[in-house]
Amino acid sequence: MGSVTIPVSDRPFVSIVVPTLNEEHYIEACLNSLVGQWPEGSYEILIMDGGSTDRTKQIVSSFCEHYPAVVLQVNPRRIQSSAMNLAAQLASQQATVLVRADAHALYPPDFVARCVAALVANNATSVVVPMHTRARPGAVLQTSIAAAQSSRLGNGGAAHRFSANSGFVEHGHHAVFDRAFFCSIGGYDESFSHNEDAELDVRAIEAGGRIWMCAEAPVTYYPRDRLGRLARQYFRHGAGRARTLRKHRLKPKPRQMIPVVALAGCAAGVITAPFVPTLALFALLYPATCLSWGVHGAINRRDPRMLAGGLALMTMHLSWATGFLAASARPVPGLVATALGSFWRANAAIAAEPR
Repeated sequence: MGSVTIPVSDRPFVSIVVPTLNEEHYIEACLNSLVGQWPEGSYEILIMDGGSTDRTKQIVSSFCEHYPAVVLQVNPRRIQSSAMNLAAQLASQQATVLVRADAHALYPPDFVARCVAALVANNATSVVVPMHTRARPGAVLQTSIAAAQSSRLGNGGAAHRFSANSGFVEHGHHAVFDRAFFCSIGGYDESFSHNEDAELDVRAIEAGGRIWMCAEAPVTYYPRDRLGRLARQYFRHGAGRARTLRKHRLKPKPRQMIPVVALAGCAAGVITAPFVPTLALFALLYPATCLSWGVHGAINRRDPRMLAGGLALMTMHLSWATGFLAASARPVPGLVATALGSFWRANAAIAAEPR
């Protein structure tokens, strides 16, 4: 990719926001890929730390000593949505552009320049980018998890995870925001720990926002490196997706229901196994497909680490589906109180009627 040059007269002040929480294995490489991407004196990097207990803050403090543009801030609410909202308030008054840079990622040298140029050139309110999943060198299980997340079975063909073309879209991996517009719609909903990006995009479009996919600035993302952590992450992703759908009264996309169908099929197979063994055999089709994908990957790539890919797929699908169903089954906040209030008002009105 060629370099991108933005005329000095059109160059905005940029605040790069990096939410962190125990990112000692990733934060140094992340910051090295971001420092110097924008002209000195025209940018800042705000590290919004949610209370890290590992070496994250020490590593960041070292950067602060060498790079005045890097500033360590405290994010009391810990989660990414609150980190971005707080940063939007704390950022330099000169800043008109916010860049969201997740710590579990690496950024190409012209990432900021390309995204800011796309924001300005297309009169967009935000820019999203493709996300390519990779493993750290020597990370055995993370290699199979990365392969699973990069596959159609793992991501359902989501444009920002699989392939992308530049143009206006409804959703993608968040990269750059027009600060004024971001604040005008209230920023992220801080009740969301996951799927806050998709929820924001719904509100952005409703408010007349324009989301541009910048396919020329892909991000390298490092996934979780253990199945337990992967399961917790995807459970929360599924729950967040369900909450977004319920909040905005949206229908799920067919590909989002495939994990739910897989979970239901597996559960039905286990329940019916003692009574109708032949039906239980159909439930084996799903795990067999996932495990076969892992075996095929190991043979095709000549990499035995891929054998765990099937387990990663099942962990992602079933955890996401469980979170989705759990959140879908919860009462809508305020619904019970509203119902009781309506019941009380109706009875009060009846009692007040002349007898």
